[in-house]
Amino acid sequence: KLDLFANVVHVKSLPGYQTRHNNLDLVIIREQTEGEYSSLEHEVPAGNPGEGTIQGMLRLLFIPKKTPLHIPKTSPNPITAAPGSRTKRSLDWGHLGAHPAPLVGTPELLPGAPDLSMPIIPIIPQSQLVQNPYQFDVLVMPNLYGNIVDNLAAGLVGGAGVVPGESYSAEYAVFELGARHPFAQAVGRNIANPTAMLLSASNMLKHLNLDYHSNMISDAVKKVIKGGKVRTRDLGGYSTTSDFVKSVIDNLHPHYGA
Repeated sequence: KLDLFANVVHVKSLPGYQTRHNNLDLVIIREQTEGEYSSLEHEVPAGNPGEGTIQGMLRLLFIPKKTPLHIPKTSPNPITAAPGSRTKRSLDWGHLGAHPAPLVGTPELLPGAPDLSMPIIPIIPQSQLVQNPYQFDVLVMPNLYGNIVDNLAAGLVGGAGVVPGESYSAEYAVFELGARHPFAQAVGRNIANPTAMLLSASNMLKHLNLDYHSNMISDAVKKVIKGGKVRTRDLGGYSTTSDFVKSVIDNLHPHYGA
């Protein structure tokens, strides 16, 4: 209802928390109003090429409706636009207006396809993101694959509990967790990691030009994580959600609770 077509997740390593890949810094932009999750599909009628194939909104509207207007064209580095798995690549290159392309290269644009005015690297990101995430700077994804890659990338820096996210329309901005993980087993147990929610709140304040307050919160959160003494279970510790929040507050106000 808010037309939040763009979901933006900044995946960045947290100082002081070691993972398999450290010093990561990449952005995932996901179109989230169309594609497989939109439930707007149709079956190609008999007698037509590809009869029996189910097509979704992704093939019809993703590029013409959204991308030329809303995806940034100023990135100094190549932007990765990926269709997903190898088996679906030949079906899904339509969202780039392109024929099936090599794993790395520039897709051949179909007649009438929009000129994105930026370098594009069409690849299969899931496996390469795990093997060598440093090759990526900005990833532009359709709905389903963006959801998959958001969650995968979050796992590279500590999991769903540490990555903030934001969603945009022409009029609204919503700040939320970057990875969509319900973590149902944490309900009522005071064990969830509040880092992603606190950093999302920090990003909201920055969006409202309250930079001082935004930095105060994010700096306090990162200081707690870097200290390593208060960590929730997902980061290998034994602290509760309340323990973590209290420690953040202590770092906001050094004399809190004295």
